[in-house]
Amino acid sequence: MAIKHFLQFNDLARDDIEYIFQRAAWIKKQFKSYQQYWPLSDRTLVMIFEKASTRTRLSFEAGMQQLGGSAIYLNTRDSQLGRGEPVEDAAQVISRMSDIVMIRTFEQSIIERFAANSRVPVINGLTNEYHPCQILADIFTFIEHRGSIQGKTVAWIGDSNNVCNTWLQAAEVLDFNVHVSTPPEYEVEPERANLYGTDHFEEFADPMQAAKGADLVTTDVWTSMGFEAENEERRKDFADWQVDADMMRVAGENALFMHCLPAHRGEEVAADVIDGKHSVVWDEAENRLHVQKALMEYLLLGKV
Repeated sequence: MAIKHFLQFNDLARDDIEYIFQRAAWIKKQFKSYQQYWPLSDRTLVMIFEKASTRTRLSFEAGMQQLGGSAIYLNTRDSQLGRGEPVEDAAQVISRMSDIVMIRTFEQSIIERFAANSRVPVINGLTNEYHPCQILADIFTFIEHRGSIQGKTVAWIGDSNNVCNTWLQAAEVLDFNVHVSTPPEYEVEPERANLYGTDHFEEFADPMQAAKGADLVTTDVWTSMGFEAENEERRKDFADWQVDADMMRVAGENALFMHCLPAHRGEEVAADVIDGKHSVVWDEAENRLHVQKALMEYLLLGKV
């Protein structure tokens, strides 16, 4: 079977993504029923972290163990990668000693260079540009609560960061719409999102207009990792882009709220929203585990 990587959301076709969602639902049911399912027995996942993580490490490590395999954690500070070993050389070695690799790093070019020299599938656990596993979990969560996302509207409120970019790619693949509202000078950069000529997203200067009638309202922290020096400036710039109860009322009674976490209550989201009736953030967080198990199964075994 030809090696498949998951470096951006649009690396996989619609039917592949829909298959992964079907498998995730079945795998989750097995997990909830305490039914052992070990299709990846004796397989090894290597997890390479250059950026800190809670959910990504836990979901991949626990997920691989639950599928019968093993997971090895590598931090670049504690490996030769942190001492200047070329990414290409590291990929050659690591991929000869493992079956699948997950990388959480900075520039997308790093993971692309690694994948180009890898003998095994490579998964993007997060880069500055994209966060495809998060959006897999988010859309799977939406499907659980509301059914198909096709034709629905997602409102993205806040920074046009890696999560936003991935929502835009997902809209193209799965045929839904994204309304984006950012402060001035934080707008979507189509080339950074790897989108050209798309008609699946619209930008709004007013966040309330972006949220109007949306089926899902979602956001992220105002200051992503690597931009901490801009924290105070961003707090001022994003002050009017908080998802609050008024915004959720505009979105509608059945709208869901999501956040990839960790969240800063009182900044990008009001406490009564993230802890309120619209919020599905805990289901969303758990579903990282299940969709990533389905993703690893698919990349290693194909459609079973």
